[in-house]
Amino acid sequence: MRVDLFDFDLPAELIALRPAKPRDSARLLLVEGTEISDRTVLDLPNLLRPGDTLVFNDTRVIPAQLEGRRGDAKIGATLHKREGPRDWWAFVRNAKRLRTDDTVEFGGGVTAAVVDRGDDGAILLHFEGDEPVEILLERAGRMPLPPYIASKRPADDSDRSDYQTMFAREDGAVAAPTAALHFTPRLIEELGEAGIAARR
Repeated sequence: MRVDLFDFDLPAELIALRPAKPRDSARLLLVEGTEISDRTVLDLPNLLRPGDTLVFNDTRVIPAQLEGRRGDAKIGATLHKREGPRDWWAFVRNAKRLRTDDTVEFGGGVTAAVVDRGDDGAILLHFEGDEPVEILLERAGRMPLPPYIASKRPADDSDRSDYQTMFAREDGAVAAPTAALHFTPRLIEELGEAGIAARR
């Protein structure tokens, strides 16, 4: 397979750096055979069929990106898989500066020890202390923005709500379930009136 066939130009002015307001006004590309048309997410009740069911992810995105230091080295960590109550696998920027048993200081009194290195280059971090890791992440972490947004602007406090869906209940997602970000109570009500079920 030639991966270059998947390359395409995306003009910077077409990259949304914030969610659409209202969210269900986001653009939707409709492809029907050879016909392509621009629609909005709010058109979904007219595009789906009665009896269709939409299933939504109900996980809540956690602030899974951390910036810290080991000595003079800057370390960036993006948590991606929980391994136990205090252990997380992370993709680490500047991982070559870390060795087993090193301690990374992430600020706010949050520290983690390097436990292992995976075959894929990921680092297993053990968060130190007695507080639940979720509390530590709320204190020191940032929301994991998609790379195409993170390269254009820094994360801020608005992202903590902007990257949660209306279905978010259970902590644990390390990336936003992006398709569901466009759903609103108004849209769910209109889908229900059209005979289209929404399940979590």
